[in-house]
Amino acid sequence: MSTRPLFLITGGNRGLGRIMAEHLARGGADLILTTRGDASEALAAVTAQGAKARALTLEVAEAETFPAFAETVKETLAEMGHDSLAGIIHNAGIGLYSPLAETPADTFDTLYSIHLRGPALLTQALLPQVSDGGRILFISSGLARFSLPGYGAYAAMKGAVEVMARYWARELAERGISVNTLAPGAIETDFGGGHTRDNADVNAMVASVTAMGRAGLPDDIGAAAASLLLSEANWITGQRIEASGGMFL
Repeated sequence: MSTRPLFLITGGNRGLGRIMAEHLARGGADLILTTRGDASEALAAVTAQGAKARALTLEVAEAETFPAFAETVKETLAEMGHDSLAGIIHNAGIGLYSPLAETPADTFDTLYSIHLRGPALLTQALLPQVSDGGRILFISSGLARFSLPGYGAYAAMKGAVEVMARYWARELAERGISVNTLAPGAIETDFGGGHTRDNADVNAMVASVTAMGRAGLPDDIGAAAASLLLSEANWITGQRIEASGGMFL
């Protein structure tokens, strides 16, 4: 069996998921990327780093598919020469924004199913495949700490993710599995319509309230994730780590 760690990243075909996959591959890991669409470019970028990689289709809002998906993961591990997952990165997400007073019920339901219910139940389904001493990383948001108008429903789900991660950390400690939350600040990606990346006024506002003087770049988050998952620092667990360049300090 391979001695390289293998991580599963939800939503690993684009955005922060893809950049985290590239950083992990560069650090010596193999990857399973879940995707709703074409993952050929992401797979090419990861394998160019010398990693083995596979893409599996998954809708994180459809928890009824998770038992079958877990079996597919088990088969894929064997095909890749691995017997377990070194960890899971719950990255897949969607940005739906509006003032709380105007947020309809179906928006709350969609955000809940993708950001909280999906990661909770997917963790349950994949736990038998995670090795003792492994890592689980949930992706939250700086918006769970500071408040900006229009992001309340999204931020509330991320705040719940942070609480859930602490409880997973407590419950999985007996297996030596560390569980943490990584909370990006405003990052220049296409997420949520690409406002931070494409809107000069938004980008300038973010830079003005960030200690480091700029908006975040995808590589900032990829490097942070790799440092948490590939280092020997498994004693760090149950923590919220914000990677925002000091936004709203």
